[in-house]
Amino acid sequence: MGLIDRESLVTGLHELGAVQFGDFTLKSGEQSPIYVDLRLLITRPAILRRVANVLQSMATRLTFDRLAAIPMAGLPIGVALSLMMDRPLIYPRLQTKMHGTGREIEGEWRTGESVLLIDDVISGGQSKIESITVLEAAGLKIVDMLVVIDRQMGGAEEMAARGYRLHSTLTLTDILDILLRLKRITKRQHQQVNDWLQARKGSEHAA
Repeated sequence: MGLIDRESLVTGLHELGAVQFGDFTLKSGEQSPIYVDLRLLITRPAILRRVANVLQSMATRLTFDRLAAIPMAGLPIGVALSLMMDRPLIYPRLQTKMHGTGREIEGEWRTGESVLLIDDVISGGQSKIESITVLEAAGLKIVDMLVVIDRQMGGAEEMAARGYRLHSTLTLTDILDILLRLKRITKRQHQQVNDWLQARKGSEHAA
């Protein structure tokens, strides 16, 4: 992805409010000076299409039989990419279906096929592992996973330790540097988030 493409994607996400700065409580309970919410992409087809374009350029370099999106936020991204690439899509259910077919995975697949896992962001690796467990239990193979943003909170390292390859279009550091260069955030905001990221990394190494 070229510099212009990266800048266009980051500014689009920032204008959408998918990247915000302030004081936020994450799902883990941790306080964060930055918040990423790519669920908003469904309200802006032009930006969702831009995201899918970037993901397509990365996915075409990988080998897989079908796409697998992690619900909920990863699902519209997976659908957009599926349409753009004309590749089949499946997704693991958050809860096993208790009626009808009782499916744990929606869509068609064959045992032994490889899937490219799709999601919006990666923070820690827990949600990815939950979906991988369901897919692998069905006889599917996962080597690569593709996300829009790596929040640099240890998820990439956890995936690598488990033998999976993570590919991300952007990291939080990329986003910070681009927004600062384009004067969309202040030096103070840039430093605040960078300090928070470094403090997190330091605490992880200490543990």
